[in-house]
Amino acid sequence: MAVINSYEAVIVISLKLGEEAVAGTVKKFQNLIEKHAEVESVDEWGKRRLAYPINKETDAYYVLFNFKSEAEFPAELDRVTKITDGVLRSMIIKKEDA
Repeated sequence: MAVINSYEAVIVISLKLGEEAVAGTVKKFQNLIEKHAEVESVDEWGKRRLAYPINKETDAYYVLFNFKSEAEFPAELDRVTKITDGVLRSMIIKKEDA
């Protein structure tokens, strides 16, 4: 039986894409996570100021995904975020079991 772990992923999306493309990117990642994991919550933080400029951008769109999956899936999610246009930063963290 596969081991299921809890994870959270924060994805920072460029606002240069436009509102429709940002919403489409959020939906793309939500569908990818739903396909390979059990989504616990999707928390759209919305437009926020970055701590420092990334690619000359000072604001971005933040989304937090909480999900449970097998240990192999976060690596695939990280790979997809790295090759997706408009994703400025992403971070996936394994949550400690309480």
